[in-house]
Amino acid sequence: MPTWSIFCRVVDNFGDIGVCWRLARQLANEHHLTVTLWVDDLASFAQIRPEIEPDLAQQTLDAVTIKHWPTQWRDTPPASDVVIEAFGCDLPSAYLAQMQQWPTKPIWLNLEYLSAEDWVAGCHGLPSPQMGLNKYFFFPGFSQNTGGLLAERALLTRRAQWRDSDSQQKRRQLAPLLPAESADTRFISLFAYENPALIDWLSALKDSPNPIHLFIPTGKVLPQIAQLLNQPALYVGQVYQYGACHLAILPMLSQDDYDRLLWSCDLNFVRGEDSFVRAQWAGIPMVWQIYPQSENTHLDKLAAFLALYTADLPTQSAAALTAFYQCWNQGGDVAACWSAYCQQRAILQKHAKNWAFRLAEQGDLATNLVKFTQSKLK
Repeated sequence: MPTWSIFCRVVDNFGDIGVCWRLARQLANEHHLTVTLWVDDLASFAQIRPEIEPDLAQQTLDAVTIKHWPTQWRDTPPASDVVIEAFGCDLPSAYLAQMQQWPTKPIWLNLEYLSAEDWVAGCHGLPSPQMGLNKYFFFPGFSQNTGGLLAERALLTRRAQWRDSDSQQKRRQLAPLLPAESADTRFISLFAYENPALIDWLSALKDSPNPIHLFIPTGKVLPQIAQLLNQPALYVGQVYQYGACHLAILPMLSQDDYDRLLWSCDLNFVRGEDSFVRAQWAGIPMVWQIYPQSENTHLDKLAAFLALYTADLPTQSAAALTAFYQCWNQGGDVAACWSAYCQQRAILQKHAKNWAFRLAEQGDLATNLVKFTQSKLK
């Protein structure tokens, strides 16, 4: 049985470790592989998996061996058969030396960031000769010519079972202090970076004709919201009213609990990569705040995704969705764009559901990775 090692540096927030952990867990549990996950920041990892003990050099969780990636290597472990450097994190030089000396050269993969840009399909799977080894570039993506998206085999089944349960009771468990729901209550989750558009959007929610329950996992937007509400700080477990909107402050959720939050809402605001992918699998309308990059290169990625995502939408719906995404990421007349977006609610709900099923037809990232490595290990 081939051994796998995944190297992850936590650069910012939780996206890197979120993706790497989902991948490691799926490879170990669904494909029955021996997987080691090397992480440089176990404290951040513990934020999304509280079972992690940040001070341990090695531990096991969900059949994955988790090791702290030290600054200095004392004893370099043997190289695995498959080695993944996540998001160009650069392998330790001592480990690279082991890979070069190993009798059977490991399969070396750079798991890239997700993008819908046209050039991705042409680069997916290509080798780059380095130090006597081939490093292959493996791109997640939205088409058959890419690696697909991370998704466990039973993900859509678990989603359906959750929605068949008492969703009102589940939401009450998340935020017991929320007022009782009514038939016209709207449920929104907000997971975001700091955002200049946030205040104008909340002001639009304040005057909503429908009651709104807004679920906010603790994070970077809380100081902005606290200032708007004239509060010194916002506290986990509390609910704050702002006009028609009740804001429930949630703790940092585990990945599984965050999935359930996405499934329980009518609209999900997400950020980065990991929550962006999970929101698509939720089959519910979403608004994506892409991670900002220098020289605004992230806006090209945003435009590429929007072109793909809106291709099957009616013209008016596509225009409304695109305009609000651009407002959320670049600024603009947020209130007007939000109003136009809400008018397309029914169409966008159906589209989000169909989009998730379409993605499922392309296979998932972990399975595609296994197939790719098997073709190289022969």
